[in-house]
Amino acid sequence: MTGNIPASMQKIINHVKDFFPGDEKLHQMFEQCFVNTYTTTLKKQEDGKTFVITGDIPAMWLRDSAAQVRPYLLAAEEDKEIADLLEGVIRQQFDFILHDPYANAFNESANGKGHQADQTEMTPHIWERKYEIDSLCYPIQLAYLFWKSTGRTAFIEETLKQVMENILHVWRTEQDHENLSAYRFSRTDVRQSDTLIRDGKGGHVVSTGMTWSAFRPSDDACTYGYLVPANMFAVVVLGYAAEMVDQVLNNESLKEQCLEIRDEMKQGIETYGKLHHPIQGDMYVYETDGNGRFNLMDDANVPSLLAAPYLGYLTYDDTVYNNTRQFLLSRENPYYYEGKDANGIGSPHTPDHYIWHIALAIQGMTTTDEAEKQRILAYFKKTDGGTGYMHEGFNADSPEEFTRDWFAWANSMFSEFVLSLTGKAVKGSPLDQQLIRNNSN
Repeated sequence: MTGNIPASMQKIINHVKDFFPGDEKLHQMFEQCFVNTYTTTLKKQEDGKTFVITGDIPAMWLRDSAAQVRPYLLAAEEDKEIADLLEGVIRQQFDFILHDPYANAFNESANGKGHQADQTEMTPHIWERKYEIDSLCYPIQLAYLFWKSTGRTAFIEETLKQVMENILHVWRTEQDHENLSAYRFSRTDVRQSDTLIRDGKGGHVVSTGMTWSAFRPSDDACTYGYLVPANMFAVVVLGYAAEMVDQVLNNESLKEQCLEIRDEMKQGIETYGKLHHPIQGDMYVYETDGNGRFNLMDDANVPSLLAAPYLGYLTYDDTVYNNTRQFLLSRENPYYYEGKDANGIGSPHTPDHYIWHIALAIQGMTTTDEAEKQRILAYFKKTDGGTGYMHEGFNADSPEEFTRDWFAWANSMFSEFVLSLTGKAVKGSPLDQQLIRNNSN
């Protein structure tokens, strides 16, 4: 592909082609998926920020936008224009967090589009106000990895302190959701997963040290308010934030605040977010209320339990993680599906027996088994539905039946998986560190 594709991105495309000589199907798929976010979803704003749509929905999700551009960090290391574009994404995300840290998706302008009839504190800038922990995690992760990839610090110096103060306030408040939180969310005439019970307050929880979430990264309501993988992600990014405010801002007080809540969340996860399974042994639960109720499952959307080492919460060879992984990749997980063309994890967000390409990418990037990686790669090549693109979910028996033909997050996750097979990963990421360890062994 030539023309409007930057040379730095073309270099990465050529690297993949050289690594997989003669695999024309993979060449075509990677090229299409890798450039998809760049060519179809990024819009530079007059103020230098970058607005990112998800694909078929014209709003900017804090989560999706970070994941969509993540593979481009490899190009940003040497390409100033790509770096400028990604810094614009971070600045836009930070702006949105300062506008409302409880919102998950935003409009390009104060145009009043989206779910304005929802019973919550909407503004014309907000597309949707489903509070999800990961919406606050992803921009911090992207900022940290961008800093490691480019060395740039201006966006940290100008905005990070205020952004982290907002995030810490929310996470502190939601550690005691029952007594301290004013957040409510109700949507009428929809399926239960699109609204919260108890007049918008959600299911009852008791304090654990973890922070509460209204919704999962699928935008489906949590069954129980402590979403364990989202808390794992928060633990990791609080470490990232502490490092940035220490090394760039030299702010000891803010650093200590980040580390204090990080340690409380981690203690909560390890105390309330695990159980002893009669077959698998000690494993993590997906959700809990802190009072004995829990949800044993995983969802395709990231953060997920399967993604814990990819996110950096624990190591790839961690015993409890691998016990959990065995459960998740088995029929005991109600959203694990086996079909003629693929086996993998789906989501209650999509039809029964539909596997997600995002989950396959995570499975491939969290296994240490080369045969499993190659099996996942083969699944991708068989399940694009003849389009050369990735989708949200696909029928495990008939991949030509799928949801969302333009879903940039899935395209980027596939691209990141393929790049990992070639030994390339974003600088400073847990996957990069794992590849370095593998090469030194």
